[in-house]
Amino acid sequence: MKTINDFNFENKKALIRVDFNVPLNDQFEVTDDTRIQSAKPTIIKILEDGGSCILMSHLGRPKGIEEKYSLQHIVSTVKSVIGVQVKFINECVGETVEEAVADLASGEILLLENLRFHSEEKSGDVDFAERLSKLGDVYVNDAFGTAHRAHASTAVIAQFFPENKCFGILLSKEIESIDKVLNNSEKPVTAILGGAKVSSKIGVIENIIDAVDHIIIGGGMTFTFVKALGGTIGNSLVEEDKLELALNILEQAKEKHTQIHLPIDAVIANNFANDADTQIVNTNEIPEGWMGLDVGPKTSEKFAEVIANSKTILWNGPLGVFEMENFSKGTIALGNAIDEATRRGAFSLVGGGDSVAAVKQFGFADKVSYVSTGGGAMLESLEGKTLPGIEAILN
Repeated sequence: MKTINDFNFENKKALIRVDFNVPLNDQFEVTDDTRIQSAKPTIIKILEDGGSCILMSHLGRPKGIEEKYSLQHIVSTVKSVIGVQVKFINECVGETVEEAVADLASGEILLLENLRFHSEEKSGDVDFAERLSKLGDVYVNDAFGTAHRAHASTAVIAQFFPENKCFGILLSKEIESIDKVLNNSEKPVTAILGGAKVSSKIGVIENIIDAVDHIIIGGGMTFTFVKALGGTIGNSLVEEDKLELALNILEQAKEKHTQIHLPIDAVIANNFANDADTQIVNTNEIPEGWMGLDVGPKTSEKFAEVIANSKTILWNGPLGVFEMENFSKGTIALGNAIDEATRRGAFSLVGGGDSVAAVKQFGFADKVSYVSTGGGAMLESLEGKTLPGIEAILN
């Protein structure tokens, strides 16, 4: 696996695919700079070698050129995070861009305009990829968040750099972390899978079931399993067409000697609202008109025991509706258990949009071993798929 540490960038122009798809407020200010911070080590290494950086990214889902999605809005944040002046050009291909790149001196950064202002980016157009490739001597992919897309700047462009392509520091860390969980883990391995639907996690479950010793199930998908096992779940979220699938998963786990842990009690509410009436009941005895919105205290205790005995932990998805304070206790208790296990030497990987949001909200981001920057990319990796943006560098 070639990384930027295999290259010396002195007098070289590095064309870097970063993931600067960051959230902006109504004033077009960056509200979370995590993705920019994550790209910093790669950019700094190249500048310190005596190279220059041409940064390319998308932002949002523009339909053609839309000013609100211009990367111009993030220039000042990139500059303050990296600590270096950042030049910006309001295009990403063409003569004026090539001239700006030719004028770029060692130690300088140029940020290109939103790649998705061109439909050819998403369609994986080869000519567009070739035009982009003219801007750099070395191609560096450091955008895990888009590695599962076969776009021009992530998968197609690499062919124009047969010898001079590599992973950035962030992307290589992502690959190593997922590989550590799936292929090189210290046992026992525990995967925590939360979220609303079994259907969205079925690929992950089927792929990891051989690699893990324990699977903890939480979130809305709990109730599809509970109902499949004959429990009453009131008005809780359920996928009626996946009851058979839930039973198959439990059967498969038994055959593989993988233990599945379902919540034993739940915090239930008579309404999907923070101020709803609540009570704690057994997960399989939820009365009509009530819905499960978090795990109960007995479950938190049971899950904490499993985690305390784990050496490798994967956390993908919260255990309850953590955005509402009254239903966040289970997710917080889980975070505390993972924090403790990590301090005792376990390797913990957190990934998938909602669990990343939860670890940030409750202050666990620096208490786990690694927080993944890619939601969809992380899921597809865990499903065992080879991501186009990664394959393009390895080929």
